[in-house]
Amino acid sequence: MARPLSLQARSLAAAGIALTAFLGLAFFALDQAFYDAAEGSLRERLQSYVFAYLAGSDTTRGGELLPPEYGPDPRFDRPAGSGLYAGIVGAKIRGAKDQVWRSPSAQDRNLPFGEELPQGAVRFRGPITTDQGDLFMLSQGVTWNTPSGGELQLTFHVAEDVNGLRRQVEIYRRTLLAWLGGLGVLLLLLLMAVLHWSLAPLRTLTRDLRRVEQGSQERLTGNYPVEVAGVTTGLNAFIDGERHRLGRYRNTLADLAHSLKTPLAVIRNQLESGSDPQQLRWTVLEQVGRMDEIVAYQLSRAATSGHSTFAAPLPVEPYAEEVVRSLEKIYVAKNILCEFDIDSQARFHGELGDLMEVLGNLLENAFKWAGHRVVLTVREIATRDKARPGLQILVEDDGPGIAEDKIEYVLQRGVRGDERVQGHGIGLSIVQDIVKAYRGELVVSRSEAMGGARFDARFRIH
Repeated sequence: MARPLSLQARSLAAAGIALTAFLGLAFFALDQAFYDAAEGSLRERLQSYVFAYLAGSDTTRGGELLPPEYGPDPRFDRPAGSGLYAGIVGAKIRGAKDQVWRSPSAQDRNLPFGEELPQGAVRFRGPITTDQGDLFMLSQGVTWNTPSGGELQLTFHVAEDVNGLRRQVEIYRRTLLAWLGGLGVLLLLLLMAVLHWSLAPLRTLTRDLRRVEQGSQERLTGNYPVEVAGVTTGLNAFIDGERHRLGRYRNTLADLAHSLKTPLAVIRNQLESGSDPQQLRWTVLEQVGRMDEIVAYQLSRAATSGHSTFAAPLPVEPYAEEVVRSLEKIYVAKNILCEFDIDSQARFHGELGDLMEVLGNLLENAFKWAGHRVVLTVREIATRDKARPGLQILVEDDGPGIAEDKIEYVLQRGVRGDERVQGHGIGLSIVQDIVKAYRGELVVSRSEAMGGARFDARFRIH
C-alpha cells in the first residue's frame, strides 16, 4: 500500500490547489478589468478625435464643408501604416469625391466609412476585420448649420488599429502573471513556514512517544498546546495504567511462584524421607489444599483489571441487583434484607470485572457479618474532570463491626476477621487494590446509623 501523505503535505496540497484556483480567477478578473478599461480609454480617445475634427472643420459661403488641414494626431496625416484613420460622409464636402472625405492616412484604403448616422447617434464597434487589419471604429452623426441657413447631414468616422491595445494588454498580462506567480510562491513558502511551526507540537509528541517506546522516557512531559494536551493526558493515563497492569501481573506471578515453594518443599521432604503412607497422604492433601488457596488468592488478585482510560461508563444498579440475588440464595438462612439507595445517574467508568469484584466482595462481607440488614448507597462525586465524575460505593451492615485498631490488619492480604469463618481473607485486599488502581481510596469505619461495619469506596478522587 502507498504510504499516506503527511498532514503537512496534505495541507500544502489543499492550499496549493485553492491558491492556484484563487490566483487564476484573480488573473482572469484583473485581465478582463484592464481590457475593459483600455477599451474604454480607446473609445474616449476616438471620441476626442471626432470632437477635434468637428472643432477644426468649417464651411464655405456656398455651404460646403471644409475639413481641417491637419488632423488632431500626426498619424492621421501620414500616407500609410499610421494606424489612425478618419473619414467624413455627407453632402457638399469640398475636395471630396462621391461626398466622402478621408484623412491622408485613409486615402486609397478599403475602410468601412460608408455608413451614415442620424444626428446625435454615436456608434462604437470593434474589433472589425478589414484589409488594414483589425480596427476599432467610432462613428457620430451631426447636423451642420451653414452660413446660408442650410444644414449639412454629416457622419464623422475615426478608426484605430488594435495593435496598440493588444500591446498594452500583453504587457499588462506578463506583468500581472509575474506578480501573481511571485505572490503565489511567496504565500506557499509562508504557508510552509506556518505549517511547520503549527505542527511542531505533533512532531514533539512523536519524538516523546518514540522515547517512551525505547524506554528512555517514562511519560509524555512536553509543554503541549491545549489542542494536544488532552491527547497527551489520555496517553499518559493509558501508559500509567498499562505499566501498573504489567507490574501487577509480574508481581502476581512472582508471588505465586514464591508462595508455592514452601508447599512443594514440604511434599518433596515427605517423599524423600520415606514416611508412613497414611501420614504422607494427609500431608499431601494438606499442602494441596494450601496450594489451592494460594492459587485462588493469586488468580483473584490478577483478576483486578485496574483503571481503564477509555472504558465505557457502566450503570451500577443492575449489577448490584445481580450480586444481591446471588448472595440472598447463599445466605437464605439468615434472611438478610438488602436496601438500595442508588443514584440512577451514577456510572462506573471502568471495567465490568472491577465493578463486579468491588460489589461482590463488599456485599458478601456485609452479608457474612450482618445480623439482618445491609444498605448499599451509590452516589456520584465531583472531580476535576467534569466529563467523568467520580463514584462512591458505600456498604453498611448491622453486624458486630470492626474494631478501629484491627482495620489495617483486616485489610491485609490473606487475613480473615475471624479464623472460624470460611474464606481466604483476600476479598477486602482485592477491593483495596482495585480502588487504588482507579486513583481512589477505601475507608473502613463503624456505621453510626446501623452500628456495624461501614465500607466507603471512592473512585477517581485525585
